[in-house]
Amino acid sequence: MDATDTWRMLFESWPEAIPRAGLLVTSFGEQVPFNGFLVSGGIVLLDREKPDTQGARKVMVAYNAIAAVKFTSVLELSRFQVMGFQAPM
Repeated sequence: MDATDTWRMLFESWPEAIPRAGLLVTSFGEQVPFNGFLVSGGIVLLDREKPDTQGARKVMVAYNAIAAVKFTSVLELSRFQVMGFQAPM
């Protein structure tokens, strides 16, 4: 499975226990803050609380252009187990 499929699966199955807010880092190095999103076959639509410098509040990003997702909420690592993460053996 490549990174594109992994990001798509992450956003499509995002659990309710994890806030739908954070920073999406693109492969272009742009950091996009978001506080909600909608999914599609090849792209994710991010909702911004505040507009960017051009006034945009929504941004569409292709899954293959996602480099990372940063979480701005303070969460215990164990809460991410619902996303498939586990402690190393």
